[in-house]
Amino acid sequence: MPSSSRSHSKLFQPLKIANGKIELKHRVVLAPMTRNRGVPLFDDGGLGCYNRVWHPDELMVEYYEQRATEGGLLISEGIPPNLEGNGSPSVPGLFHPSHLSGWRKVTEAVHAKGGFIYAQLWHAGRATITPFTGMPSVAPSAVPMDGPEAITRRIPPGCSGPVRFADYPPIELTEKHIKQTIEDYCNAARMAIEAGFDGVEVHGGNGYLPEQFLSSNINKRTDEYGGSLEKRCRFVIELMEGLARSVGGSNCAIRLSPFGLFNQTRGEQRVETWSHLCEQLKKKVPDMSYISMIEPRYEQIHSMSEKDDFIRSWGHDPSNINLKFLRHIMGDTPFFTAGGWNDTNCWGVLETNDCDALLIGRYFVSNPDLVERLRTGRPLANYDRSTFYGPFKIRHVGYTDYPTWEDERMQAEFESMEVIEGVEVACVEVSKEIEVFA
Repeated sequence: MPSSSRSHSKLFQPLKIANGKIELKHRVVLAPMTRNRGVPLFDDGGLGCYNRVWHPDELMVEYYEQRATEGGLLISEGIPPNLEGNGSPSVPGLFHPSHLSGWRKVTEAVHAKGGFIYAQLWHAGRATITPFTGMPSVAPSAVPMDGPEAITRRIPPGCSGPVRFADYPPIELTEKHIKQTIEDYCNAARMAIEAGFDGVEVHGGNGYLPEQFLSSNINKRTDEYGGSLEKRCRFVIELMEGLARSVGGSNCAIRLSPFGLFNQTRGEQRVETWSHLCEQLKKKVPDMSYISMIEPRYEQIHSMSEKDDFIRSWGHDPSNINLKFLRHIMGDTPFFTAGGWNDTNCWGVLETNDCDALLIGRYFVSNPDLVERLRTGRPLANYDRSTFYGPFKIRHVGYTDYPTWEDERMQAEFESMEVIEGVEVACVEVSKEIEVFA
C-alpha cells in the first residue's frame, strides 16, 4: 500500500473511548495474549508444595513497555481475578498483594511512553483443573470438556504430561458461589485501577467462564442462570453491572466471540443470544468504554471447513456471516474486532465503519514497533509460534528479544562497518607486504 494512502488511513486517526475520557491517537490495539512469563511468588524448595501464585516482574514490564506507543492502547494478557479461575501456569493474577506492586510497574512504564493499558480479567471456569489451582474447577453446570482433544495445553504442576479435562470434571456453581465470583471480579477491577490500569476488560469469549454461561451445550441450569437464552445471559449482565458499580461503567469493557468454538463452546442460538446480550449491555452499562469482538470467520482450533459446518448448523451462510448486527445494536459504543488482522488485510477496514479499531496479536509479538511499521510500510518480522506460551527456563526468548526495525537497521550498519574495517585492515597489511617486497 502506498505510503500516502497509509498516512491517511483511518488506522492512524484519533478515537475516543471510555465515554470520551481517553483519546487514542491511532487504532492499532495490542490484543490480549497469554504469554506465561510471570514469576512464582515462592520457591517450593523441593518440598513438593507447588507454587500457584505468579506475579509480574521487570521482564514483563519490558515486554509491555516495548509495545507501548504515544496514544496507543494495550490490552493485557488474561489476568485471573482469583486463584480458582487461573487456567495456566506463570499467569499473574489480581488477587494478591504482590500483584498490585508488579502490575503497577507495568502501567507506569506504559504511561511513561504516553500509552494506555487495560487489564483483561480472565476466569477459565471449566477450562482449568485442580492441578493448576489446587481447588475444583467450576462451571455453570457440571459438564466437563471431553474427547481426545480435551487435554491441557500446558503440563500442570506435579504431572508428567498433559492431563485430560474429563479426569477433573467441574462442579456446578451455586448461586452463592456465583455472587462471590462476581465480587472477586469486582475486587480485581478495583485492584487494577489502584495499580494504574486505565480500565478493565472482561474476557467473555473463547469458552471461558462467561461464555460457558452463554453456551447452551455447557449451561444446563434450570434456575435464574439457565434454561433460556435470556437466563443464560444473566451472569454476564450481572458481572458487567457489578464492575460498573465498582469502578465506573466508562472504565469497563468486554470481549466476546459470538461465533467461536474454542474450548468446546458448541451452543446454538448464536445470533439471538449475543443480540440479547448486547442489547442488555447497551441498556445496563450505556457508558461502557468499548466492546471487542472476535471475527466470525476466525477460528483458533478447527479448520475452516469444520467451522463452516458449524455455521451452517446454526442456520447461517458461511460466506455471508459478519458482526454488523451487533455493531448496529451497540450504536456509538466503540467497536473493536480481532481475528487474523495483519499488514495485508487491515487497510480500508475501518473506512467501512463496521468497526472502530483493530486488535492485532501475533504480529505484535514479533514486531514491538508494529504501529510504526504499518505506518511506514516496512515489512513485518515473522513470529515463532513455539515461543508464544511459556513457561520457559529462558524467559525472554520469543518475548522481549524481537528487534525493532531501527534496531535491525543499526545492527546491519554495525556489521557493515565491521566488514569495511576488516577490508581496510586487510588492505593495509597487503600494502605493507608490497612495500617490503619492493
